[in-house]
Amino acid sequence: MNKLKEGISLRKIHRGLIVIAVIVSAFMIYSTYRIMNNFMHVRDTLNENIVLESAIDNLMEASDYLTENAQRFTVHGDRRFMDQYFKEAFNSKRREQAIDEMQLDPKATAAVERLQEALRHSIKLMDREYYSMRLVVEAKGIKDYPDQIKQVKLTAEDAALSPEAKMQRAAELVLDDGYYEQKNWIRREVKNSLQAVEDLIQTEETKALDGFQNELNLGRAGIILQILAIFFVVWLTASQGINPILHAVDQIKANSPIREKGANEFRYLANAYNNLYAIYRKSIANLNFKASHDELTGAYNRAGYDLLVSSLDMKSTYLMFFDLDNFKVINDTYGHEIGDKVLQKLVQVLKGSFRSDDYICRLGGDEFVVFMVHSDEMQRHLVERKMVNINRELQTPGDGIPPFSVSVGIVHGTQAADAEALLKKGDEAMYKSKKQGKRTFTFYTA
Repeated sequence: MNKLKEGISLRKIHRGLIVIAVIVSAFMIYSTYRIMNNFMHVRDTLNENIVLESAIDNLMEASDYLTENAQRFTVHGDRRFMDQYFKEAFNSKRREQAIDEMQLDPKATAAVERLQEALRHSIKLMDREYYSMRLVVEAKGIKDYPDQIKQVKLTAEDAALSPEAKMQRAAELVLDDGYYEQKNWIRREVKNSLQAVEDLIQTEETKALDGFQNELNLGRAGIILQILAIFFVVWLTASQGINPILHAVDQIKANSPIREKGANEFRYLANAYNNLYAIYRKSIANLNFKASHDELTGAYNRAGYDLLVSSLDMKSTYLMFFDLDNFKVINDTYGHEIGDKVLQKLVQVLKGSFRSDDYICRLGGDEFVVFMVHSDEMQRHLVERKMVNINRELQTPGDGIPPFSVSVGIVHGTQAADAEALLKKGDEAMYKSKKQGKRTFTFYTA
């Protein structure tokens, strides 16, 4: 009775399954050896297909990459795009590498010829792109640029254009129908190359799969035997392990305890979960909105802050310490009612500037803390933009509220050993912002 009450052990079932698997495996060795040989042939055929198609894709990607950078340079005039263009064309050389890779397969002659034709069109298209870049160089007054652009001679008509007209002319050259007609030529040749590869591979795959199918027929007897041998064990595992887990998932979704039934191991897990569930429900019951949130602004209060710092992963969190500039002056000049509206407006702007996953806390008075969670230090530029946008929005608050601003101290969780030290460093960075004239932000530095 005790064993029935405790449930069957999945560990013992697992051991039985190992014994059965060893017996059946002996029967399957010969068949699987034959199947493996044919599978390797199929795999090699598929790998050849992948290599050839990858080379074709690389050529098209390289061509599109050149087009993208040429277009961006003509539209924006940023020489970074010109540098990326020539790096691809003369350093990376993915188009030429793609053809070299395909030429290693002697069976891919037809596909290589099509791809070479696509490359010829791509190189021809570069003349138009060079001319467009020369117009941008002239319009922007760029002094240092590649020799290929220097060799381009503008027509007298284009050379006489104003800088704005040259930029417009450059954009037309890489965005008009004539340009995309040449791009379509490249795509057609790439498509033809892909079709040649598919025709080649289809023939090879058919041969390999025919042999593979014959060996699979021999292996079916072994598979049927294996299914019959382990059917009982699978059924027992499902009834004692999988089904209780599935029922448990439904109960977890319904926010209720798990029934302690099934295998011994699962019963132990269910019991542990139920204990945690009871603690969780008790914690939720003890923590209500008024206990953890500021009544005026709706932000987390100090109690809510203390709860958050005990549960957040600070190593992936930015802490931002906000302090209202000249808040006492606002209260003295406009009255405390307007002062309260200022605090409410700040929280409103912060909620609109951060994600719903982030946390906004009012520590007291006009001091606020924002936790920007799941954020690494690489997101510094994103934080900077948010700070600028927040102060900009506070300059036009509306609703009879005077313009106001905040000084902010920013520190990442990796810069402090614990939450207390993190808050202190955020406060120090905020005071540096105050000293710099307010309405600004400062990242903490040791």
